[in-house]
Formats: sequence, structure tokens, C-alpha cells
Amino acid sequence: MVELKVRKFGNSLGVVLPKEVISRLHTADGEALFLIEAPDGGYQLTPYDPSFEKRMAKAEDIMNRYRNTLHVLAK
Repeated sequence: MVELKVRKFGNSLGVVLPKEVISRLHTADGEALFLIEAPDGGYQLTPYDPSFEKRMAKAEDIMNRYRNTLHVLAK
């Protein structure tokens, strides 16, 4: 467990993530992080956009349904 302190940044509040947390999240300065509400009422911080996964699943479904058409168009 890593303890974070909420600090004031201008008119906002924020937290500073330690180097080891940044490393484990595979993120860097300027990259987006997503705070996801967990089923148990807690939160999870992740570099992966959950809506992207849904969009990719839909795209894969479309590609599977139109596999032959896409193959012909690729020629």
C-alpha cells in the first residue's frame, strides 16, 4: 500500500505519485490516467481507457462479420 497526501495545486487539489507507482503504471509526464470506480465502491487508477476496450470489441465484431468483404477491399 502506498499512502498519498492530497495537496493544493493552485485552485485545485491533487496527489503526487511516487516514482515506483509511475513505473508500475507504465506512464509518464503528460499521459492520461483513468480513475475507475470498482464494484466494491473503491477506486482503481489505471493507464488503460476502459471505453477503448469496448470500442475495440465492437470493431472486432464488425471485422469478423465482414471478413470476406474486407479481404476483397484489401486487394
